[in-house]
Amino acid sequence: MEKTSSVLDDLDFAILSCLQRDGRMSFTEIAEQLNVSVGTARTRLNRLLEEGVLSIVGRVDPDKVGFRAYAHIAVYVRPATLKEPVALLIAQLPEVSFLASTSGDYDLEVDVMCPTNHDLVEFINEISKIEGVYQTKTTLYFKVYKYAQPDLNILSGKSST
Repeated sequence: MEKTSSVLDDLDFAILSCLQRDGRMSFTEIAEQLNVSVGTARTRLNRLLEEGVLSIVGRVDPDKVGFRAYAHIAVYVRPATLKEPVALLIAQLPEVSFLASTSGDYDLEVDVMCPTNHDLVEFINEISKIEGVYQTKTTLYFKVYKYAQPDLNILSGKSST
């Protein structure tokens, strides 16, 4: 269920930036860094959580926990009216780390992480069986140089350096 959210202000962005640097940062630390009361930090953070602006998760390094096969899969769907149902089915698969509808040559862009190349082949075979998927093109990622959340300073025009 999508919640209506209010406009984010500078304090909201500052709290989000603190948590991007350290997701375990306490309300006290946030309050001290931003020169606000602990109650203000707690209230704002809870609102960001309730509105779905923020979710706090432990992000792992995929390679260090055993995911050895990363890939980008371009999915071609025909007829076009099946794009949404195909996307919703693919989104349910646990290997999927990113899924988007695209313009251009292909219809869906899927990024996946699998333990082995064998598991990746099995994944591709499974999505190829979905009604409407008529072609896939896979690009293997040999080395990931950057895996990050968006830099919130881009929105405010501030440099993160």
